[in-house]
Formats: sequence, structure tokens, C-alpha cells
Amino acid sequence: MEFKQSLAQRIIIAFALMSALVAGAFAMGIIATVHLVEEKLISAGLGGDLQRLLLMDSVEDWSHRPEPDQLFYFSGGPGDFELPKDLRHLEPGFHEVFRESLSYHAMVEVVDGRRYVLLQDQSDFEERERVLFAVVLVGFVLSLALAVFLGWVLARKVMAPVVRLARQVRHRDQLLGLAPPLAPDYAADEVGELAVAFDATLGRLRQALSREQLFTSDVSHELRTPLMVLASSCELLLENPAIDQRGRNQVLRIARACEEMRELVQTFLMLARAKHDDAAMSPQVNLTQVADDLLGIWREPIEQKGLELIYLPGNPLDTRYNTTFLHAVMGNLLRNALHYTEQGFIRLTLEPSGFVVEDSGVGIPEDKREAMFEPFVRGSEKRGEGLGLGLSLVQRICESQGWSVSLSTMEPHGCRFHVELSQVKS
Repeated sequence: MEFKQSLAQRIIIAFALMSALVAGAFAMGIIATVHLVEEKLISAGLGGDLQRLLLMDSVEDWSHRPEPDQLFYFSGGPGDFELPKDLRHLEPGFHEVFRESLSYHAMVEVVDGRRYVLLQDQSDFEERERVLFAVVLVGFVLSLALAVFLGWVLARKVMAPVVRLARQVRHRDQLLGLAPPLAPDYAADEVGELAVAFDATLGRLRQALSREQLFTSDVSHELRTPLMVLASSCELLLENPAIDQRGRNQVLRIARACEEMRELVQTFLMLARAKHDDAAMSPQVNLTQVADDLLGIWREPIEQKGLELIYLPGNPLDTRYNTTFLHAVMGNLLRNALHYTEQGFIRLTLEPSGFVVEDSGVGIPEDKREAMFEPFVRGSEKRGEGLGLGLSLVQRICESQGWSVSLSTMEPHGCRFHVELSQVKS
């Protein structure tokens, strides 16, 4: 079950509910007990008064008069003592009677076929009940308010170490190898066990990050040498006059592939670094320069496929961005557009603080748009040997740099990728 409230709010609510149940049950018990006791006392008092009044009829001694707040009636009684019709149906015993706007307690007794009724005004009784209800209600409200206050104080006290532990875990220094353990700062209770679990998990995470950094560094170092050999070999082959134009074009393709691979290795290496300051020290370039560079690379493959390449330079700001990352984001989006477009156009539009890549390709179904930025997810037409990592790499770069990338559809078909770049001072 999922709760929308925080843990502290749930503690306060639990205290309030517990207080409401206990105080409510206690209040109802008080009211019921007092009401029952008063009825018993009133019933006993009325019974005694009725027994004394019965002497008037037995010995015709009318010195026994009812109290001022009482009314006495009996069957065949003289004058005002005559039993009214609305009381003749009452059974022997104690009753509550309503006459006009007043209410009475009634005691009924039958002696030798004659019915005797003694009524007592219960205005005082009702007033006492109202006072009792008011006192109980005030007590209930005060107990509820006290429970909420105590719950708030206890929630703050209970949640304080949890909140402090959460802040420590969220701190980016916890991923550093020399970060101190968390458990010694907490008592040997549930929060302490949670801190121990965090220490173990963070330790494994630090080891995994360390292995990833070492792996990417080693891979980058090992790949740079063969890539340099390939690039040098391509340069030497291009200087050879014996190679015809077809062979020269193939060598140029190999050279371009080597350059793309070198940039990809550099991109993954920079993404794997823990400190963003290292990435900020890399070469900086503006949006127009990267667009001109990539159009020089992708214009020929796009036009060879029979597509129209549309470039709208716009008026981008002269803001400097990380060369490697911006080149990788725009290049992957152009490559993706070329890969999934068979006819029509590919359009690159520069904006003041971003760019848009549009195509008239097969498009992406709405139910797959969000998943397209996940690793190893490809479009509906699985063509070529791609692994579905291009858009995932774009998403990772944008998240690391504070940029944003969004995907929408084109009418009647196609894709539109909009990248918004955060401004970084050169």
C-alpha cells in the first residue's frame, strides 16, 4: 500500500486517531454511565415520592402534596388529580414523557386497578446533561489537540536521525573512496541498522564506480593506440598516388569511422569521470561551429541516400559548450535520423539556446517514446547492426550537463528531437 503522506505525518495521524478512539470511547462511557446513574437515582426518588402520595388516596389525607416541579395524577382523582388521557396508556414503571414543549420523568404504578402517575419536570436534568456533554466535548477536543502536538514532537524526535542519515547518504562525497562510515554516528537501533546497510551498499557502489573508472580508463588507453595507428595508416594511404578514386573513398570512410570512434571513446571516458570539473576543462565550442562540422561529415551520406538536408542556422547565442558532449549529442541525432529515414528530408534548426533535428522517417509509436532513451531499445524497424545505444548516450550526456532532450512526432510521420542547452560561460 502506498501512502501520499510522509512518515512524520503518518505518525501524527496515528497519534490523533488513537487519541480520538480512546478519548471517544472514554467520553461515551462517561456519558452513558452518568445518564444511567441519574436515571436510577431519579427513578428511585420518584418511586419514593409516589409511595408517599399514595397515602392521599388510601387515608384521604391530602397533606401530602407533590413537589413544585411534580405533577400527580390517578384514576378517578378529584379535580386536577384526574388522570389525563395521554397518560392512561403508560405501563407500570419508569418512563420519559413529552408533553407539548416540556419533557418529564414519569413513575407509574397500578394499585387495585387504579393507575397512579407522578411526573417530574426534567429541565434541570437536561441542563446537567448539556453541561456534561459540553465538558466531555471540550475534553475530547483538548485531548485530540494534545495528541497531535505530542505526535508532532515525537515525529520530529524520531525522524531527526532518519532525516540526518538521508542527507548524509544524498551527499555526493559519499561516493568518494575516503568517505567516512555512517554507522558510528548512530545508536544501535533500527536507524543504526539502516546506517550499517547504507555503509555496505555505498561500499559496493564505490567499488563498482572504481572498477568502472578503471575499466573506462584502461579501455580508452588501449583503444587510442590502435585508433592512432588506423588514422596514421589512412593518411599514408591517401598520400599514395597509386590508389584510385574508389579506394580513396573507402580510405576516407575508414578515417571518418576512426575519428567517430575516437570521439565516442572520449565521450564515454568523460561521462565515467566522477568530477564534472574535469569535463568543464575540455575544449569549448559554440553551437554554430559544431553544426558546421557535423554537416560537413553527414551531408554526403545523407544526400547519397537521396534525402534532402535542410539547415536553418537561426541566431544562436555565442555560448560555449563542451565540444565532445555537444558533438556527440548532435551527431547521434543526425545519425539516428539518417538511419530511420528512407525518403524525404532531414532538417537541423539552430535556436538561441538549443537545436532541433527533424526527419520524415518511419517515426516512433507513442507507447515507445519514453523507452527510446533507454539502453538497447531500438525503433520498430530494426535495421542495420545498431544496438540502440545512440539515444541512451544522448540522454546520459544531457543529464550530466543539465541539458534536456524531448521527442515528439512529425505530421504525417517522422520524428522531432528538441535539445535545450544550459548556458555555460566560456
